[in-house]
Order: sequence, then C-alpha cells, then structure tokens
Amino acid sequence: MSCSCFGSKRVQKKPISSSHRELEGFSLDNIRNFSYKELRLATDNFDRNAKIGRGGFGIVYKGILNDGTQIAVKTLCAESKQGVREFLTEINTISNVRHQNLVELIGCCVEGTHRILVYEYLENNSLDYALLGKRSHVGELDWKRRSEICIGTARGLAYLHEELEPHIVHRDIKASNILLDKDFTPKIGDFGLAKLFPDTITHISTKIAGTTGYLAPEYVLGGQLTMKADVYSFGVLVLEIVSGRSSSSWGGSQKLLLEWAWEVYEEGNLLEVVDPDLKEAYDSEEVTKYIKVAFFCTQATAGRRPIMSQVVDMLTRNIRLNEKEITPPGFFQDSNGNKKESSDASTSRQISSFPTTITQVTPR
Repeated sequence: MSCSCFGSKRVQKKPISSSHRELEGFSLDNIRNFSYKELRLATDNFDRNAKIGRGGFGIVYKGILNDGTQIAVKTLCAESKQGVREFLTEINTISNVRHQNLVELIGCCVEGTHRILVYEYLENNSLDYALLGKRSHVGELDWKRRSEICIGTARGLAYLHEELEPHIVHRDIKASNILLDKDFTPKIGDFGLAKLFPDTITHISTKIAGTTGYLAPEYVLGGQLTMKADVYSFGVLVLEIVSGRSSSSWGGSQKLLLEWAWEVYEEGNLLEVVDPDLKEAYDSEEVTKYIKVAFFCTQATAGRRPIMSQVVDMLTRNIRLNEKEITPPGFFQDSNGNKKESSDASTSRQISSFPTTITQVTPR
C-alpha cells in the first residue's frame, strides 16, 4: 500500500479493486461510508483555502455536503499497518465512542490508498486558534469559559481513561487537539487514531518543537506511555488556558511555561501566571486552585499524579487541596541543559533518536 498525503490536484478516477473485494459483506455500524468523489466535491478538490488544521495524522479541511451540512474532513497522511477490513473495524470502534466532550466521527472513506475520516464541524476551531491564534477569540474567552473548557476536557479524558472499555490513552493532548463548538464547549479530537498506524506514525515523529512542552518526561525519555502521560499534558494545557501563553517558547522566554509557572509559584506570586487579558475579572481563589491542580498533574513522578476523575473532582467540587502534597514538576532537559527544543519549524527529531545522555528530569 502506498502512502499519500491528500490535497493534491490529482484525482484517482477509479479505486483499487482489491479494496472493494475486502469491503464485500462489511458494514459500518453507525457512521456513513463516503465516496472519495463526495469528499473531493465537498472540499473543492481539497483546496488549500479549505484547510483548517494539520496534525500528526493528517490535514483537516472544511467541507460542505450537498445538503448543506458542514463537515471536517481529515485526510490521513500515513500508511495504515492494517488491511481495509482491520482498518474499518478500528474505525467502527472509534465511532462507538460517544461523549459530549469528544469530537464525533460521522463517517469515513476507504478507496484505494485513500484513508479519510469525516468529523462533525466545530465552529470555533481549536483552543489553540482561539487562545493563541493571530485572529484570536481571546476576548470571548472570559474566565467562566476557560474554566468550563478545563472541566469539559478533564471529563472527556476521564471518560477515555476510566469509563471506556478498553481504555484509550490519547498520546497527544494539546490545545490544537481541543476543538470548540459554537458555545465554546470543548471536544477532544484525534482520540484512538494511534491504534491505526505504526508506532513511528504519531505526533512524536512529526515536528516535535510545537508540542515538546506537553510531553511527560517519562514518555520522552523512556517511551513509558500511560494514562499519567495524558494527565501531565492536561496539566500543561490548564496552565496555557489560565495564562494565555504557549506551552513552549513565548515572548522571547527561554523557559517552558511549566518551568516559569513553577518558579513564580515558589516565589509566592502565583497570580502572575494569570492572563492579563482577563483584566482581573475572575475569582482569584478559584484561579489559584486551577493552577495548583495543574501542578498536581505535572509532578515529576508519574505515580504521584492524580487520575482524571480525581482531577474532575478537584476542579468541580469544594475540595481543599493539600498543597504540601505537591512535588516539583518534571522538565524534559537535553544533554546541553536546555529545557526545550528549538521552535524552529525545521526541527524534526524523533524521540527515539535522542542521545542516551538525556537523563535529567528535574525537580531541580
């Protein structure tokens, strides 16, 4: 099977016949089987102007079906390790995962080498776009909405980790994978996709600079992928939401957001973390609690981090946090003592290629 990224002007007129043979007698449970022609027309031949996002698994386009329904079309730019039937079996599994804080999969297309997923379209794009984008909606993200985004994301993750069988570890919790509907309700995207591809085809083997700040140290250094790695990423995400700053480099700073926030916490000036755009229109006690929850989630020792249902309780219930139980966060640190990778877009190193001298996981 050849690997192809979609969006080119070449149109395959005739799907490979072997795909049709493998599909005989196979039915999708509760999602629609789109033809490639339908999706090509919906996206104006995958026009670059229809592009609304790009991630480790592929490019996302906005599409409009003949009946006027708006859709998000993710063209998978990776070669599946599975045959058509196995691929569709996994898609069926993902399609049955339903929660108000998860992006809904409504269909797919499997023709020849084409592997395309069709999701519900969410009007306010990603949290990354709304919070950090050039055409920002930040004025609409008051503290109430930011709080609800934190809680909704936590509930979605708790569902994936604890309620769903088998459990799903997301692997790539970050602002660009949290999508927002017209009411700014958060929905986690890209869950379950890691099972469809070889381990080398993940966010880790794409340009790592943009997501380094989210990665748990034990994941970076030893490949230990557990639910606690997602919890760590969620903690960093909370700091982004509270501060309005990127998890990696921002404002010329040479520190990761988490490192800087922890230093501010140690100095006793925790409210310095809060986004100035909120103009003090927030409950300082509540905001402080959210920042401390982020620190609970990002502790260097994975076993000390809470599970996501506990995080939901900490955010939503009147629970007094035992601040003495917070231990310093872990920072990924390279052999030169640098806390982060270059934000240069050309950086494209795989975790597996990092030298074995990357051993320092602070607490410092």
